Amino acid sequence: MSDRPFTKVIKILREVGLRPTRQRLGLAKLLFDGTNQHLTAEELHKAAQASNISVSLATVYNTLHQFKSAGLLREVIVEPGRVYFDTNLSKHHHFYFEQTGEISDIPDSQITIERLPQIPEGTSINCIDMVVRLGPVRGDN
Repeated sequence: MSDRPFTKVIKILREVGLRPTRQRLGLAKLLFDGTNQHLTAEELHKAAQASNISVSLATVYNTLHQFKSAGLLREVIVEPGRVYFDTNLSKHHHFYFEQTGEISDIPDSQITIERLPQIPEGTSINCIDMVVRLGPVRGDN
């Protein structure tokens, strides 16, 4: 295995002020492989085990939240207890396929929001995240 992927991951972690520990390096290598991914902590934990990265589920959760706080990941909450971590940091929204639990991107340019409620005084809108839930087509009843 080339050292190049690890060098890139070490640089990414150091740029956001995170020490490149063995666990962070292993998880970051799985997350930041150059493709956009939506993973739950459990899915990342399974991928780590399959890649012989020795890490507990609690460490995966902690690391994902550290990466999110550092601006490396986006958190997508699709329902209570169901959180995905998204490596795509560009403005976009999501389709959530309720039957399979899969999530996919909707480009920001495909969503138009015409009117928003008045926001409380002293606050500003940081971003708007839309999750479009999809289920099977239902027949006429």
